[in-house]
Amino acid sequence: MDKVDIQDSPFPKSPVIPTLYEGTKTIQFRCHKEIECFNACCKNIDITLTPYDVLRLKKRLGQTSGEFLLQYTVPFEMGPGDIAGIKMLPKSGTSQCQFMTDEGCSVYEDRPAACRYYPVALVSMRKQNEYIDKDAYAVVQESHCLGHNEQRTLTIDEYRKEQGLVEYDELSRGWRQLILKKKSSGPSVGTPTKRSLQMFFMASYDVDRFKEFVTSDAFNEVYDIPEDEMKKIANDDVELMQFGYRLIRQVMFDEPSIATKTDALDKRLARKKEREEFMDGIVAKLGPLESVTPDDKYNHLD
Repeated sequence: MDKVDIQDSPFPKSPVIPTLYEGTKTIQFRCHKEIECFNACCKNIDITLTPYDVLRLKKRLGQTSGEFLLQYTVPFEMGPGDIAGIKMLPKSGTSQCQFMTDEGCSVYEDRPAACRYYPVALVSMRKQNEYIDKDAYAVVQESHCLGHNEQRTLTIDEYRKEQGLVEYDELSRGWRQLILKKKSSGPSVGTPTKRSLQMFFMASYDVDRFKEFVTSDAFNEVYDIPEDEMKKIANDDVELMQFGYRLIRQVMFDEPSIATKTDALDKRLARKKEREEFMDGIVAKLGPLESVTPDDKYNHLD
């Protein structure tokens, strides 16, 4: 595969245009505890997390998604006023990963996809006005990494399988497609509303709060989710995550795949009317606003 126009990449602009390869590309690499550079890559991290990374790590640590996000991540905008991503938060006062120990990664079995891929990088692309995503791979060679000198060769596909990335990539595909769609659509989808940006963040990363939202009475008054599907969503975080991808598409890109109840709008309008009537009653009790002082305004509601 030839070099790619970086404008077609979902990643920030870079002066370096990587050479992209198919999965059949042979690489020379091995990382192990006895290598001189062991842990070097964990001492200076820049790790973007996927929703599936969050699921694996929060479960490993016995935390809620909210607890994990607060303790281990920092958000960033993928563009001015755009959807948010999250990165691993380094250990305080350093650039090293909080999970790094002298023995290596303390969460190795559940390490993020970016760590599994190194020194390979997955590059998913979609050109503007195209509907097909293209995956390719770049090989990162940094001066501190001596793994490239190890006498072992294998293809990128073999390396991905060895590192458990087939599952990670499959379960993150829907999320990557959302990001690519947002980028490739450009101004045609308009400026995201604050509500849609909040929905993207909650459904992508704060899965426990998203579960509360999806299982709430208010949500189920609007959306018509079959009982067996709702049971799966409520009891399986992976099912919930993938449902979140669908809901984001519906909210941000107007691609309906989740049925709404026919009387949902009528019920919402009725509730709105009730709220307006309630507020009218409060205003009537308050009287002219100029007669109400800051000290006594709440007394009128007794």
